[in-house]
Amino acid sequence: MPDSARSHPQQAIAAYIQHQGQNVPSLVYGTAWKEERTESLTRQALEAGFRGIDTANQRKHYFEAGVGKAVQQAIQDQLVRRDELFLQTKYTFLAGQDQRLPYDPNADYTTQVNQSFNSSLEHLGTDYLDSYVLHGPSYRQGLTAADWEVWRAMEALQQAGKVRQLGVSNISEDQLQILLTEAKIKPAFVQNRCYAQLKWDAQVRAHCTQHDILYQGFSLLTANLRELNQPKVHSIAKRLGCSLPQLVFRFALQLGMQPLTGTSNPEHMRQDLEVYNFSLDDNEVLTLEHIAI
Repeated sequence: MPDSARSHPQQAIAAYIQHQGQNVPSLVYGTAWKEERTESLTRQALEAGFRGIDTANQRKHYFEAGVGKAVQQAIQDQLVRRDELFLQTKYTFLAGQDQRLPYDPNADYTTQVNQSFNSSLEHLGTDYLDSYVLHGPSYRQGLTAADWEVWRAMEALQQAGKVRQLGVSNISEDQLQILLTEAKIKPAFVQNRCYAQLKWDAQVRAHCTQHDILYQGFSLLTANLRELNQPKVHSIAKRLGCSLPQLVFRFALQLGMQPLTGTSNPEHMRQDLEVYNFSLDDNEVLTLEHIAI
């Protein structure tokens, strides 16, 4: 158990799992769309017991510097140590950015990756990252020369010891297959929006299982409101005495996911970390796997 857990007994610290030689929290706090509340909400998440923080150097949807201020202050206050944290951020192509760019748009992609990465280190107040993620391939189908230049630059960062593991987000099954075939360093994480209609991204998750990749699921609640609002789902939550979000996150954990939650409610943050206190039986897992069918 981390020292911080012993010094803050009121917290339900996120459980760690071993993945490719690295201890990573099994639940991650996502910081997208928080804007001016990013710093305060990240601090509240750390106080609640989250030790994994996901962000991106994409000012359009994230405020990475706000995350960094919260992390640095929490370390200074001895709430957490840097080695307890799993800090993950992303490189985002120009098409996904607004005018507030973390790199020179006229530079080659290798330079852009390095500029964005160094900016992230400065924002987060750290000299290494636990995970660096390609925010998404440049097109919806296939991988382009741009994607490969970016991935090679990311591989170089890991080889230089500046980042522990690499990941990719918003990727299709076909794109993942190509990446796994040709990458020198394969992704340790895949982060996708997770739809019940696709059996919770079953095909991508199958490739992740086969290649020892940890699947990070986001929008588990917001992408599946209709499917989750069914009597059989509420019946399972009632039997377990848990909230609907708790049910979904526990289900995700039992599928082998690393779920992301982006709640802005401090009480919900604490509740999310109570999902280690109960479990679904096999039939309940099967029911939720097929709720959209």
